[in-house]
Amino acid sequence: MRIVIIDDSGLRATVLEEGLRDAGYDDIHIVPPRGAFVARLERMAPDVVLMDLGSPSRDTLEEMLTVSRALARPIAMFVDQSDEAMIGAAIDAGVSAYVVDGLRKERVKPVLELAVRRFNAFSRMQTELEEARTALADRKVIDRAKSILMNQRALSEQDAYALLRSTAMNQGKKIAEVAQALITASDLLGGV
Repeated sequence: MRIVIIDDSGLRATVLEEGLRDAGYDDIHIVPPRGAFVARLERMAPDVVLMDLGSPSRDTLEEMLTVSRALARPIAMFVDQSDEAMIGAAIDAGVSAYVVDGLRKERVKPVLELAVRRFNAFSRMQTELEEARTALADRKVIDRAKSILMNQRALSEQDAYALLRSTAMNQGKKIAEVAQALITASDLLGGV
């Protein structure tokens, strides 16, 4: 597992690195948050990112949250102090673990594992949500296409669906694709 530590304080980065090495991780890279470090991180393709911000200013926090949005990886953020706005911004940006005043090497492994598990759970939920949205959109398209067939060809709902299904099978397409093509054709021809 490739782990990147974003930190500009050598002492704090050392605590994180020692905690990771003690936990059996060895592909560890420390990246200071300077220059084009976001692009550098993307090229490194880390599996997990640990951000040690100490006492971040609002600008520093915004920069770190840009990292979170760009990478789409599990991210654990360590800070010395926080407020509700900072916590909300971190959560909105997809930070998987937000640890206030908890930078100790024996805590690094459990926090890392938590970040990975929360990230994976959130990713599954996002995938399921996207699949549900797609299914709902497909259902609406299919229902509209059935309505067109029922009106234009005087078919029952069951027969309209059967026609869409058989056409999709014959063309090697999804029913929703055939339904969308029917709707497009109907719209072009001035149909319902």
